[in-house]
Amino acid sequence: MLDVFEPILHKYPMLETKTSHRWLAPFIEYGPLAIFFVSYYSAGLFFATAAIIIATIIALLVSIVVERRIPMMPLITAGIIGVFGGLTLWLNDETFIKMKPTIIQLIFGLVLIGGLLFNRLFFKSLMGSVWKMTDKGWRIMTLRFSMFFFLSAALNEIIWRTQSTDFWVNFKVFGLMGLTLVFVLAQLPLLQRFSVQDKDKGDAN
Repeated sequence: MLDVFEPILHKYPMLETKTSHRWLAPFIEYGPLAIFFVSYYSAGLFFATAAIIIATIIALLVSIVVERRIPMMPLITAGIIGVFGGLTLWLNDETFIKMKPTIIQLIFGLVLIGGLLFNRLFFKSLMGSVWKMTDKGWRIMTLRFSMFFFLSAALNEIIWRTQSTDFWVNFKVFGLMGLTLVFVLAQLPLLQRFSVQDKDKGDAN
């Protein structure tokens, strides 16, 4: 997700990331997706499913080697792709791979909402190196992102159940990415409003 912000990092200093491996996030997130897209139009959905499983495992291993730790989000994504992709190939049923984005979005949404209920700002732990905000800002941002994940899950369900596989693949590769970018850009006023650079640290709560 961090790579979504690369086009606006330099314009907004409060979004500056401190990671020394800026290439890693887009490699992990979009590398397997690109392979899935090319494989689908080359050899069909089942071949693309096998390809994205392998590509996701490779991306996860690269992340572990480079970062010298097990990244939680890529690990969860790899696990879900492995399960639903494996079921797709085993049962020869494309339903499972089409449901995969729904499951991932729901899990992220539920984790964020659950964190808020227990006064835990999981999104701050994930994105705190990129965004510098007060805790009030993080609570609002967490709620907004959880709602976005739930809406994305619902949209994926509607599209794969009502549209062609070609349409769904293009939505998965380009549609969700575009919607995420638009949503993130729409959060810039919130980021500026609750930036710790503009607020006293005593306002953090």
